[in-house]
Order: sequence, then structure tokens, then C-alpha cells
Amino acid sequence: MVKKRFLPSKKEKKRYLAFEIVSKNKIELSKIAGAISTSLIEIVGYEAHIKVLVEKWNEENQRGIIKVNNKYLNGLKNALQLINKADHEEIEIKALGVSGILNKAEKRYLIAG
Repeated sequence: MVKKRFLPSKKEKKRYLAFEIVSKNKIELSKIAGAISTSLIEIVGYEAHIKVLVEKWNEENQRGIIKVNNKYLNGLKNALQLINKADHEEIEIKALGVSGILNKAEKRYLIAG
């Protein structure tokens, strides 16, 4: 039996959005990743396939990466601006940049920061 593969044009396209959390105190991503995910799903929806990449979190710079469907990228940016509190701490989430390749997003926005 021959296994059929998806054509590249039929695959879901994804983008990687680098973000930075601005707050008075440093925050662990594990404390707020769930809050970020649920609030983003409420605003943007499940179709966006949002995933906060915990393994790419840079605690020193308070920067991380979110994986999202390319059709919902603008909605994600708007949703990030609406989040202003996490773990009883006033925060601001800034979108640093977007890339179609995870490696490139990590080099440009997390390491270079």
C-alpha cells in the first residue's frame, strides 16, 4: 500500500512570534504560560493552534516564542496587547517579531536580544 503525503500547499502554515514580557519583577513562564494560552484561545480561538514554546523561554531577558497558524497572526498580536495581568503581577507583553522558521526567530529575537 502506497502512503499518500500531503501536498505542501495543503499543509497548515505556521509562524513563530517572539515576545517579551515587561514587568517590575522577573516572572517564570511556567507560572503564566497557562494564563497566556487560555486568554489567547478565548480571544483568537482554537483554530489558531496557539502554543507557547516553554523550551524556548529565555528567563534572563524575559523573552519567548509562540507558535501560531499564519491566518491568526494579527489576532494573536492584538490579543497579546490585551493581557495586562498574570500571577497577580502587572505585565505588558510586547511582540518583538515574526518568522516562518523557528531557528531564525530564536537567533534574531531571543539570542540577539
